Amino acid sequence: MAARPPIPLWSGTAPGALGTAPEDVPQITPYIPERADAAGTAVVVCPGGGYRNLSMEKEGSKVAEFLNGLGVAAFVLRYRLGPRYRHPVPLGDARRALRVVRARAVEFGLHRDHVGLMGFSAGGHLTATVATHVDRGAAGAPDPIDRESARPDFAILAYPVITLAESWLHRGSRSMLLAPDQQHPDLLDDLSNERQVTADTPPTFLFHTDADTGVPAENSVMFYLALRKAKVPAELHIYEPGPHGVGLGGTDPALVTWPDRLAGWLRTRKLLAAAPA
Repeated sequence: MAARPPIPLWSGTAPGALGTAPEDVPQITPYIPERADAAGTAVVVCPGGGYRNLSMEKEGSKVAEFLNGLGVAAFVLRYRLGPRYRHPVPLGDARRALRVVRARAVEFGLHRDHVGLMGFSAGGHLTATVATHVDRGAAGAPDPIDRESARPDFAILAYPVITLAESWLHRGSRSMLLAPDQQHPDLLDDLSNERQVTADTPPTFLFHTDADTGVPAENSVMFYLALRKAKVPAELHIYEPGPHGVGLGGTDPALVTWPDRLAGWLRTRKLLAAAPA
């Protein structure tokens, strides 16, 4: 399915924008399946890239095409990046993307309570931050879009950066997200998402590889254990082979099966129509 024209997240200048170049204009690119699933599910996709760049094909358009194949609408997010933009700008962009999708749910044939967020690597950190720092919108906001909830109904994390404080952190992501004067213990703790899980964190699917040395699997394991402690429904898959940044698995005969595990989880969560008998 070909991408539709991108949708800027704000009709005017985005909050905190430092210019009008493409990197200053956060947007979502819709990928709407020709035959939408009756479940009316949508996923906002956050590509990774260490908060410095975005893997818009491997962790963006290719993922959107996979989701379309399941009958799921996808919206690939271009969020603002460091060192030009620091926290909380990317968080605001991701929240706004969820609000925009919900506000336009009827237009795209979606159910407003079937809108999830998916992230890879640093995009996984962004996804986990949205999922653990729940913002349900401001009822009296002048902009109707800001009245929409930014809590994802489910989260999908692929080899995510989770912690900014433990020894298994990804230092490059931290240095791009937070300026040196932001890296004080309170904020590092707040953005170490394994420490911020509550019962309000949405159901979560996690995928990682044991061989990942860039973002060690402890990131996913600790997040999973926090979800389990909070009694949040979760599923974790750790494959033995595979370096960091494998996307949908490439040509590896083992790794290419992880999207099937995701499809099964979505079906279990009733986010896909039942498989034909």
